Amino acid sequence: MFGNFITNYKKKSLFKRFLLFIGMLSFFIYIILGIMILFWKKIPLNLTSNQRYLFGGVIIVYAFFRFIRFFNTSTDEEETN
Repeated sequence: MFGNFITNYKKKSLFKRFLLFIGMLSFFIYIILGIMILFWKKIPLNLTSNQRYLFGGVIIVYAFFRFIRFFNTSTDEEETN
């Protein structure tokens, strides 16, 4: 599967490679933001601990939702080409 990903990556245009990079970068940024909200107590947010855990968890779930949607969209484009 990983070898197939690399082969498809090499076939993509520069613009599609850039969009793949931006999609992966946004996924990692959302994950890091969610973890920061969960565990870093000195973030200046006026939230209780329960609200902080809920908000951080929602951001992490949203990151995975975006990743799955992005991955499905990119594989659909590969199948049509």
